[in-house]
Amino acid sequence: MAERWQNEPWTKDMWWSGKTTRRQFLGLSATAAGALGATILVPAPWREAFGQAKPYKIGVLQPLTGAAAAGGKTALVGTQLAADRINKSGGINGRPVELVIADYESKPDVGRRKAEKLVVEDKVDVGEGGYLSNVCLACMPVFEEQQTVAPSQAVAFAPHLVKKLAKKWHIVYLDYAWGQSTRDAYAEQIKKQGGEIVGTTGIPLGTADMTAFISKITGTFDGVFAIMFGANAVTFTTQAFDLGLFKNRKYAGDGAVAESTHLTALGQKVEGFTGVNRYIPVFTKPLDTPYHKKFFDESKVLLKQMDPSGPDPDRYVQSNFEAMNFLKLGIQRSGFKGRAAGDTEFKKESLKLIEALEGMEVKEGDDFPQGDKLLRREDHQAFLRQFIFDIHNNKHRLLEVIARDKTVVPPACTFPKA
Repeated sequence: MAERWQNEPWTKDMWWSGKTTRRQFLGLSATAAGALGATILVPAPWREAFGQAKPYKIGVLQPLTGAAAAGGKTALVGTQLAADRINKSGGINGRPVELVIADYESKPDVGRRKAEKLVVEDKVDVGEGGYLSNVCLACMPVFEEQQTVAPSQAVAFAPHLVKKLAKKWHIVYLDYAWGQSTRDAYAEQIKKQGGEIVGTTGIPLGTADMTAFISKITGTFDGVFAIMFGANAVTFTTQAFDLGLFKNRKYAGDGAVAESTHLTALGQKVEGFTGVNRYIPVFTKPLDTPYHKKFFDESKVLLKQMDPSGPDPDRYVQSNFEAMNFLKLGIQRSGFKGRAAGDTEFKKESLKLIEALEGMEVKEGDDFPQGDKLLRREDHQAFLRQFIFDIHNNKHRLLEVIARDKTVVPPACTFPKA
């Protein structure tokens, strides 16, 4: 039985078991496919190209329906783009990559079930994807891993917020793990810069009408800081604008508020918004590189299949594209055999791969168009340059580049050695 996302128009040119297609498309296998059914993307031509070579099954768990679907779909585009390029260049260690894709419907309980199925039944080699922190936390017992990027961005953005925009801020956040931790990180950093947090307002994830929350935001402050993404960001920005929350105040926030994929829906109501993001689709220095141009052009082709309006790539495309390439390097450097080594050796193989990834530093290039980056060994936190931007004429405009070494924060935890 097909999952709901498979019936959407943007999936029509994909190939999966039981379906033919006009276009051969390759994906990676997911670390968390579920009881409602995982989807294996394996274009037949790749079988011919690689002969009997056993594929690496990469599990991809994304929210393809529900409140976070906008980011989940573009994240899948990034994963598919990287997988396609990997296989066209000969695979990894001579083996092709297969995707097992599962939709966790933006729900922690569904994510946990699908994670278990991918690991236990589908027997994927590696897991990749998934960006809702509440789902990641639910899946931790299965995957034994989690990650966060909030503190690093807060360190990068707080000086600009306080020194160039406003002193007194009210923070509005999505009331779940990511929103709460990001709220705390920004509150801390804004105060360190001499700013003030006059209040905070949490709004439940997926709230369709936020006016009851917005109307209670009162007091004296000169900046509204939003920690939102996707449809939630569109709803908040639209309703807050209509209620006059931004009148005579600066509007700023996490870059996910103004991703390229929903600028059309936001229209003029997001004009002047200032944000920080790890990726923005501009060709201002230092993003005016052939690597970025190649990534941008290839992404646009796949994004247009998903959305006929042809949006520019967003951070979910970029981060999942680069995550797949991180995995490729880790597999190459560790000699990771995956489940091909046999069930008794699989844990040892996984530890080899983890060790190869820990502390890995990569340089800007075709595989990493965003720039140089480091995956810190102690806590698996990625450090990379950040981009401060504003929205001008419904487009991103780069204001400031924060170097990678200016975003470093002490480890919040240390993963134990095996």
